[in-house]
Amino acid sequence: MESEKVLIVEDEEHERCGLAELAAAWGYRTQTACDGLDALEKILSWSPGIVVTDLKMPRMDGLELLERISQTPREIAFILLTAQGSIDAAVAAMKLGAYDFIEKPVNPPRLRNILQNAARQRATERELEAARRLLRDTGKLGALVGSSRKMQEVFHLIELAAPSTASVLITGETGTGKELAARAIHQLSPRNRKPFVAINCAAIPETLIESEIFGHEKGAFTGALERRTGCFELAESGTLLLDEVGEMPVATQAKLLRVLEDHTFRRLGSKTETTVDVRVLAATNKLPEEAVACGQLRNDLYYRLNVFNIHMPPLRNHKEDIPALTHALIQEMNAKHQRNVLGASDAVLQLFENFSWPGNVRELRNVLERAVIVCSSSVIEARHLPPAFAHTSPRPPLSPLDGIHLGVGTTVGQAERQLIVKTLESTHNNKTRAAEILGISLKTLHNKLKEYGTREQQPSYGAIDQRKMGH
Repeated sequence: MESEKVLIVEDEEHERCGLAELAAAWGYRTQTACDGLDALEKILSWSPGIVVTDLKMPRMDGLELLERISQTPREIAFILLTAQGSIDAAVAAMKLGAYDFIEKPVNPPRLRNILQNAARQRATERELEAARRLLRDTGKLGALVGSSRKMQEVFHLIELAAPSTASVLITGETGTGKELAARAIHQLSPRNRKPFVAINCAAIPETLIESEIFGHEKGAFTGALERRTGCFELAESGTLLLDEVGEMPVATQAKLLRVLEDHTFRRLGSKTETTVDVRVLAATNKLPEEAVACGQLRNDLYYRLNVFNIHMPPLRNHKEDIPALTHALIQEMNAKHQRNVLGASDAVLQLFENFSWPGNVRELRNVLERAVIVCSSSVIEARHLPPAFAHTSPRPPLSPLDGIHLGVGTTVGQAERQLIVKTLESTHNNKTRAAEILGISLKTLHNKLKEYGTREQQPSYGAIDQRKMGH
């Protein structure tokens, strides 16, 4: 940010030179102009990112200069210098797109703060544009890769959500890249130079999770030998990702809701409130509506987090991205393990195409990391894949119709029951996937299962009492 170009436009020479010296001392590259016309030439030839301009000047004033530049595609942050009594003109300039204004005589600390904020915004805009170019050219957004329609929809939502301060709920199966999506949101946001803190709510014992999130004071409980800073304070001015938020105890969810609404919390054992400025992102591999219905996720917290919803599709639903993902992951593993593997063979890509990838992109990453390590040539072949993977002939996915026997006298209800049971077997009891295949809502599927007398805790639907199924 300190290398940003700043043009000082001021008709009073001593003020012009003084401001330029201040900006240069703060690390900015500076040039000066004596009025609007002179500034117009400097802008066209030098392309500054920030213009600090007096409002009242001969030949061309600051307002006209702003109007002229606003008609061009140049992205410049204009900071207006106004004398007393010129506030109305400064407000008009803000409506035309000026970044900010400061009254004369200039207060150096305030000017420095405005310059830093403007430079930070400019850097964020450049990074966002670079990300968009990379997305157009290679189908990559941060660490996410994909040119398929489903991934392009994800990228579009990330671009929309990133500049705002709104909470985002990221859903999707394990291994689909929910944390990568959260990091992309952070990287494209104005908070990208502040901390990104991720906490997995499912990996922390219930007795410790409140301390991890909010922190505690010394002596707050047995074993609290010193004061601990929680995740909210660690993420101050940045972004906090609550991964697997549905695993958070309901009592802790109530305290989280208060932080989201009031931006204040108390450390365990503290009597004082702490104020924080943190953007909260949440992720879950559960269907949020189902978690709410089961009482695992508070309804009010769900609506507070779900301002933006981004669903990460399972890899089986965008297999056209596998070649690009494979290439990107091989490059990543080359750098990690100091290898020089060029790519994967067509036979390997065909094996990948026929695989169901229950572990999604994470599973693909693990398979390729192993392959890169054991590969003795420049191309990954089937022999470099895990034994169970490489020596299994590709087979088409199991059809829900396999094993269904419909004879004369079978009722529609009995046929429906058989179809639902077989579909659940083919998806290894993944109800969300089964509902997608059957073309019904998850709620409808649950209602059907209750109607058949099944139990939610039942590990497999293959063992359903056949008498209850009408056989």
